[in-house]
Amino acid sequence: MKVKGVAHKYGDNINTDIISPPESMELQIKDACKLAMKNVDPDFVSRVKAGDIFVAEENLGSGSSRETSPLCLRELGIKCIVAKSFARIFYRNCINVGLLAIECSDTDKIQMGDIIEVDYGNGVIINNTSDAVYNCSKIPEHILSLVEKGGLIPFLETKING
Repeated sequence: MKVKGVAHKYGDNINTDIISPPESMELQIKDACKLAMKNVDPDFVSRVKAGDIFVAEENLGSGSSRETSPLCLRELGIKCIVAKSFARIFYRNCINVGLLAIECSDTDKIQMGDIIEVDYGNGVIINNTSDAVYNCSKIPEHILSLVEKGGLIPFLETKING
């Protein structure tokens, strides 16, 4: 129950319009994700690799309730999002699309490019770059089962179809 990857680190109030700019709204996700974070980090899309971890500080995902933002991050290969706090609808949208969302009060200690390992079963983050260990939220089983199935729709499909 671990995810290990490169941290892509941002500060407070990264809202849904920053993650997926409004001009991406009419595009398919595979095209929309090419515009992700472009207004604050023009190199984000070219730098992100499958398995990387998106890290922010307070109030991640405020703004609109659309699922486009977590879908774009997932499409780019982000496996886990870690923040001090989340806008509730963004947190729920992450889970609904099968993306881990972890709360950690020490994200200010994580730097861009750090290699971190999120042990979401035990509630710890190991920073392999600085050898620091931070406490984080544990993922409850009912939420983990949604994420493991790929999100709410695949989860419900397996329940309905047996």
